[in-house]
Amino acid sequence: MDAETKNWAIACHALAFAGYVIPFGNLIGPLLVWALKKDSSPYIDQQGRESVNFQITMLIAYLISGILVLVFVGILLLAVCALFNVVMVVLAIIKTADGQDFRYPFAIRFL
Repeated sequence: MDAETKNWAIACHALAFAGYVIPFGNLIGPLLVWALKKDSSPYIDQQGRESVNFQITMLIAYLISGILVLVFVGILLLAVCALFNVVMVVLAIIKTADGQDFRYPFAIRFL
């Protein structure tokens, strides 16, 4: 696998951190890279699909946790979701940088 393919696959995962700067950036960043580069490599397609599916799953988890803030359980769940998201994205970046396939646990496969 060439370096450019690997770099675009890493970008699919790393752009999930855009959500900490731009609203919905955690979904928009990976979605844009995946949509633009999925036809150039099966590896980018697979890793981009994984990243987008995981970020959609996390968005649903954040929404549910946000609703549960009304009963005070959601505050803890929001923190757990944020920590889980960061840890999984960092693991995905590390595995992808090594050229390995990465599948997010607990991700709903929408795409």
